[in-house]
Amino acid sequence: MEFNLSEDQQAFAQAARDFAQNEMAPYAGEWDANHIFPEETLRKAAELGFAAIYTREDVGGSGLGRLDAAVIFEELASACPSTAAYISIHNMACWMIDRFGNEDQRQKYLPKLVTMEHFASYCLTEPGAGSDAGALCTRAVRDGDHYILNGEKAFISGGSHSDVYIVMARTGDDSPKGISTFIIPKDAEGLSFGKLEEKMGWNSQPTSAVIFSNCKVPVENRLGDEGEGFKFAMMGLDGGRLNISACSIGGARAAMDHARDHMKVRKQFGKTLDQFQALQFKYADMVTELEAARLMLHKAAWKLDNKAPDATQFCAMAKRFGTDIGFRVCNEALQLHGGYGYIREYPIERLLRDLRVHQILEGTNEIMRLIISRAALKD
Repeated sequence: MEFNLSEDQQAFAQAARDFAQNEMAPYAGEWDANHIFPEETLRKAAELGFAAIYTREDVGGSGLGRLDAAVIFEELASACPSTAAYISIHNMACWMIDRFGNEDQRQKYLPKLVTMEHFASYCLTEPGAGSDAGALCTRAVRDGDHYILNGEKAFISGGSHSDVYIVMARTGDDSPKGISTFIIPKDAEGLSFGKLEEKMGWNSQPTSAVIFSNCKVPVENRLGDEGEGFKFAMMGLDGGRLNISACSIGGARAAMDHARDHMKVRKQFGKTLDQFQALQFKYADMVTELEAARLMLHKAAWKLDNKAPDATQFCAMAKRFGTDIGFRVCNEALQLHGGYGYIREYPIERLLRDLRVHQILEGTNEIMRLIISRAALKD
């Protein structure tokens, strides 16, 4: 059993680390404060292959695996979890077209997505269907060579900014098997967007409702067959859960690094904070828990790469554990800063705000526990 990253993976990590520190970290605070969607920085990330990490190479993708992606997203998130998470969502949309699309769809959409000339969004959640995603109400009705969509998607990252939307809509009965997936361009007739949401964190990416009012979409824009959409969406989320765990680990690692630096210079009662045994023990627990989360993430990514039958369960475990531990470690890092951790001049509070939502999206951690327990208790 090999725990070390391969030479290639170490190179991916170094490239992502250099990019994060040079192109993201100096600007992340400004993006957060001013709600800037850093399009040009994202396109620079795409030049390194980060926009389509596990999309096939014939359309410009990097052709890498899920463990490679986990390594990359940890590094990107160490500078800006919000921006790294948007790149993850864009990757998920690219992968769905690459994996489930026909050759015409792949060649039409992916070349501009892999360069981030075009941006993509994933549209599953609705105002009345969050954790119960199979209960979605957006409906697509066949009308000759087109579908007519009506409904609304909620909390869509990239909403109103993205050029391509991967949309799950109901074409059949009320079960998950009645759901299909569509590629919908921004200029589609009947497509509109809600107001930009004011959020606690994730301010470097826009979030809005995506609204379909007799939205007309050609039949050729359907991914796969009718009724396969829920399966496609869940398969996409397996990888998304790994990425968001990696983003939590990367953000928490950065918070821990800031805390270590602060502990070495901040003095109380005549000595620096790193000389207090109580704080040493706290920091030791943070290091241990974050490493455990990383190991679980890498194991789950390996299982998904190798198509293990229990990959979905392990992706849920990695997401639940990584995002809970990531937030907890970041919160402890803020506590180690004292009052300074609460001030926006320091990056800790931004990291904390960005990481909090990771326990909610890509399936809440309560839903992750449901997935895990069902698999563990099955006869």
